Amino acid sequence: MPTRAVTPDEPLDAPDEYATEVLALVRRIPSGRAMTYGLIAEIVGERLGRGGPRQVGNVMAGSGDRYAHLVPDGAAVVGPVQDNHPVPWWRVVNASGAPPARHLTAALDALRAEGCPLTRDGRRVDLRRAVWFPEDS
Repeated sequence: MPTRAVTPDEPLDAPDEYATEVLALVRRIPSGRAMTYGLIAEIVGERLGRGGPRQVGNVMAGSGDRYAHLVPDGAAVVGPVQDNHPVPWWRVVNASGAPPARHLTAALDALRAEGCPLTRDGRRVDLRRAVWFPEDS
């Protein structure tokens, strides 16, 4: 199924509205920093009044296909890991700082390349040093 960009005048349905907010926030996470699913859910929830960490995870899991049409055309990740990734999925981790288990090696490689602080064992993000809070959440 071909994807298309949503025009500014076109109303979004509830799942697309939520996904748009999540993806826009994730795209703002700077290189070398990270956010948790829960923090993203809290910030988006303040705006929309719904959602939680699992919904953020569902959006992230579908960002390459199901919600690709919500990412602006020509969007690219800024930082050392720029290979055709319109959404920096590796910068979103769970509450303990662990990247998605299914993509652990790729995520850790990307985080290392960006200079993101990791724990001593190198398997999780050191959230105390790496967590990012948007100024205008």
